[in-house]
Amino acid sequence: MVGGGKPARDYISMARGLGASEALCDDVGIDVTRLNARLLITALEDAAYPKVPHNFTEALEYSQSGKLVVMGGTEPAHSTDAVGSILAEFIGADLLINATSVDGLYNKDPQKYSDAVKFEEITASDMMDLLSNKDIKAGTYEFFDHTAIGIIKRSKIKTVVVDGNDPENLLKAVYEKMGTTILPE
Repeated sequence: MVGGGKPARDYISMARGLGASEALCDDVGIDVTRLNARLLITALEDAAYPKVPHNFTEALEYSQSGKLVVMGGTEPAHSTDAVGSILAEFIGADLLINATSVDGLYNKDPQKYSDAVKFEEITASDMMDLLSNKDIKAGTYEFFDHTAIGIIKRSKIKTVVVDGNDPENLLKAVYEKMGTTILPE
């Protein structure tokens, strides 16, 4: 699952400035996530399946190849965090690793606020409480959205948030304690 990052936020901002609806802004963001997925597939070369799936059925079908499947967004109103959570539920995963630009979840953006406090562990319910005062629009949420947390909670998927700038962190998230662990309850 690949997000859109700053390029998606930039394009969404431009679309919004042109008067686009939130649904269209979501579609613009989805397009960028799929471009990012295509770039990652190119970087992974033969280890990755050559196509970007547009839905969960395609992702499951492509996974039968034994190659890595790299996916972007799927539909408006679902962040890539939500799509990743839904995909994990769809395939029956017991661990979801969210690689992002920081080393875990914080009470506020650590790239903007030096006094941000990192959570070592947090329950899905506590995350829902943190999100209750956030305004969710395309490209604007700070961390996981309600849909992603709801899926993690109902599916009881242990989730670990790590710094994705170092690929070694993906393995460490499986075998060691690092980042932030979101407990389904």
